[in-house]
Amino acid sequence: MHGDAEGKARGNARALPRLVVFTCLLAAALQGCRSAQDYRKEADETAAAYLAEGQRAAVGRTEPIEVETPAETLRRRLMIDQKLLVKDPASFGIRDIPTNLYWRVDERMLPGGEDAAASVWHGGTNALEIGLVDAVRIAAFNSREYKSRKEALFRSALGMDLEDDIFRNIFSGSLRSSMNVSRDENERDALENHSVSHNESATFGVSRRFRNGARLTGSIMANIAGMLTGDTKTAWGSSADLSVSIPLLRGSGELVNSESLTQAQRSFIYEVRAFEQYKRTFICQIESAYLALVLAKRRQQNQDEAFRRVIRSTRRSYRMAEASRMSQSQFEQAHQSELASKASWIASCQSYETTKDSFKMTLGLPPDARIEPREDDLVELERYVGRVAKLEAGEYDMGDDDDDGKIVLDEPDSVDGGDLKARTDRAIDIAFSNRLDFVSCRDRVEDAQRKLLIAEDALRAEVTLGASISNVADPASPGMRRSGTSHGRIHPREWSTNPLLTVDLPVERRRERNAYRNALIAVEAAVREYQQEEDSLKNTIRADMRSMSQTKDNLQIQYMAMNLAERRVRNQEILLQAGRADMTVMLEAQDSLVQAKNSLYSAMINYKNQELALQRDLGLLEVSVNGTWKEADLVALGVLPKPEPPQRNLPKPN
Repeated sequence: MHGDAEGKARGNARALPRLVVFTCLLAAALQGCRSAQDYRKEADETAAAYLAEGQRAAVGRTEPIEVETPAETLRRRLMIDQKLLVKDPASFGIRDIPTNLYWRVDERMLPGGEDAAASVWHGGTNALEIGLVDAVRIAAFNSREYKSRKEALFRSALGMDLEDDIFRNIFSGSLRSSMNVSRDENERDALENHSVSHNESATFGVSRRFRNGARLTGSIMANIAGMLTGDTKTAWGSSADLSVSIPLLRGSGELVNSESLTQAQRSFIYEVRAFEQYKRTFICQIESAYLALVLAKRRQQNQDEAFRRVIRSTRRSYRMAEASRMSQSQFEQAHQSELASKASWIASCQSYETTKDSFKMTLGLPPDARIEPREDDLVELERYVGRVAKLEAGEYDMGDDDDDGKIVLDEPDSVDGGDLKARTDRAIDIAFSNRLDFVSCRDRVEDAQRKLLIAEDALRAEVTLGASISNVADPASPGMRRSGTSHGRIHPREWSTNPLLTVDLPVERRRERNAYRNALIAVEAAVREYQQEEDSLKNTIRADMRSMSQTKDNLQIQYMAMNLAERRVRNQEILLQAGRADMTVMLEAQDSLVQAKNSLYSAMINYKNQELALQRDLGLLEVSVNGTWKEADLVALGVLPKPEPPQRNLPKPN
């Protein structure tokens, strides 16, 4: 007896370290089976799959959405090469943040490479010269607002992964190990007055929710003892259960049970569409900001030319006044004009610098970075707009009079009549088919109708058919005694069933009644919202078409005005050289030329901005996430008229 007790105690003592080692190894294995990098990769792949599926459904094409900043960016290169002021290393990028208590650079978790916009920079301390295409690509990789919109879409894709989990098989598992040490004070032997018992249990389960509303849950538990110690006399107790519930009336059917997943999928599609429309708006914003910078530079150049011209005129008038060929008052008038021109020149220089700083902030670049717009873009814009609306000034057109001698005015084109109306109706029809936000608004009416049916289902009686099957085995069970073994087994005769029928009559449905009435009101609201969106889209397209016609007419007017202003200045310079010019007229002609040039460039940029805005509002701009875009041929689509060749404004024939 004493030897058996001593052997048992020693066996328990030997089992203790093995139990501890096994538990530690198991914890380490579970902890180290997957790294944070593996989880990040899995999340990226999951989000990419949902994004691709959503893009195919929304726009019919796919493109990757990258939310991390590359290792090398244009911002970082400019700050280093141009030696810009920096307060903290975080200004360079996430990789440059020094290691601290909360942060360490993990190369496996951070992306490499460089953004596509960084290729426009070749190093050095000179100013970076960029064009319109470069500006859009730079903004696509550096704009903070654009990055935030991409991150929001990426988070929505991860959220879809959780919503889509509702109809999957959900597995669970756990392993539990416990140890109990007891001491008998009546025993004297140190090996006999302690007893050690340990218990290990493993539980595995699975649950599944079906689209018709049925729910299935099953689990099995094994109480494992003696596995580590090799003690085959220790009992293995087991249990298993399986339950199912099936709704027959209220809550049954795929429509009701899939609503949360259906709405999540549709909401995700709406977000994909909204991002596509945002990209179009983003392109227009960057183009408008770039052309505003080009306009500010051209105005500064125009003012520079005007200032130089005024200086030459003032110096010439000074020499003429000294030679008594011009009065002193006319020279003083020229001098006064030179001072005013200098003030305007300084203001134009400062305005250009201010516009440039604002433009750099729009791109996501430091405001003290040195950049300059390309002159080629303005030259190309002049050629493009010249082909569309150039009209040179010729002989004055006397026009027509009616029988009473009243002047007859040619009414401008109207969106409610003539050729412009036909093109406007065509544009509205195109917008109805291509504006993604309008398509989403139309789909929300269907969402409201679907929710109304679900609210109506909640008013019905609830009848649920359920059943559960379970089996519990332990060493003391009759099956165990009959088998003559000390191990617990799941025996077919030990199963117990428990059928269940639950009926909830629709006696109290106040909450459901109010929800149904609110759902019906929501349908009315969704229809009104659709009507508002439809009318708003019509109004936007009509305004765009009206603005396109107006900007084209204004462009032709500014072309003729600049030609006349140049003709006046040339004539006055000839008269000044001949000593017959009036200084007041000369100065007015020079001011008019500056204003005419500025107005012409403003009209050209307004025309280009309006044309791109029309493409955006029609939903025809194809924009990639990396900042490239493709414009549609509005002439071929019947939205814009065919451009006429440049012509002179000749008098009408009799």
